Amino acid sequence: MLRVLSVILAFSGFSLQTMAAEPVDVELMLAVDISGSMDLEEAHVQRTGYVEALRHPDFVAAVKGGYLGRIALGYFEWAGLVNENSVIAWQVIDDAEDAKAFAAKLEARPIGTRRATSLSNAISFATSLIEGNEFSGTRRILDISGDGPNNTGPPVISARTDTLARGIIINGLAIMIRPSVSFGPLDRYYRDCVIGGPSSFVLAVHEPEDFAVAIRQKLVMEVSGRSTADRFQLAAGEPATDCTIGEKLPLGP
Repeated sequence: MLRVLSVILAFSGFSLQTMAAEPVDVELMLAVDISGSMDLEEAHVQRTGYVEALRHPDFVAAVKGGYLGRIALGYFEWAGLVNENSVIAWQVIDDAEDAKAFAAKLEARPIGTRRATSLSNAISFATSLIEGNEFSGTRRILDISGDGPNNTGPPVISARTDTLARGIIINGLAIMIRPSVSFGPLDRYYRDCVIGGPSSFVLAVHEPEDFAVAIRQKLVMEVSGRSTADRFQLAAGEPATDCTIGEKLPLGP
C-alpha cells in the first residue's frame, strides 16, 4: 500500500516527505560571517548580538504572534568555506524556553575566524539545509551576514539565482565597521548582488555597539513578516554594482 501511495503522490506532485513535513510559520537559517577580516573582538560582539537577540522578548513575541506561533531555526558560520562544525541543527522555537535553549547552544560554541569570503558557498550550503529539512514553512528565509564581497568560490549571482528560484528569500546584514573603499558601499553590494525575494532587505551595521539592535531588528522583521527596513532604490544615474568586484581584488582575509 505504501508503495502504491508513493506512486500516486509522485504523479500528483507530492511526496511522503511533503506529507510528513512539520508545519511552521517560517523556516529561518542564519548564516554568519567569520572571515578573517573580522577580528576576534568583532566576532565575539557579533556572537553576543545573536545570543541576546534570541533571548529578547521581542523575538519571542514575534514568534508567538505568527499564525501557528512556531518557527524552525538553524545556524552556521562561514568564511571561504562553511565551518560545518558550527552548524546548529534545525530546532522548533515556539516559546521563550526554546529560544533560550537555542541561544545556549550558540553561546557554548568556540569563536574563531577563517580565511576568505565566499558568500556563494554560504548561500548554496544554506539552500541545501533549507531544502533538506523536515519542515514546511509559509516563508523560507536565508539570513546572511558579511563584511565584504564574494572573493572566492562560484559567482555570488549564480548562487543567489538558484536559491531565489527555489522560493527562498535572502536577507542581509552588511557589516560596515571597517568599510573598504576598494569595492564601494557594502550595503549596496548586498542590495544588488546578494539579497532577493519578496520583501527582502539589507540592514547595515556601522559600529560594534549596533550589532545587538540590528540583529534583533532583522530577526523580528523576518519572523513577523513586517519589514520596516529601508529598501534601497537606484538613484538616477547611479552606476550598476559590479557583482564580481570581490573576485577582481587580491584575496584578502
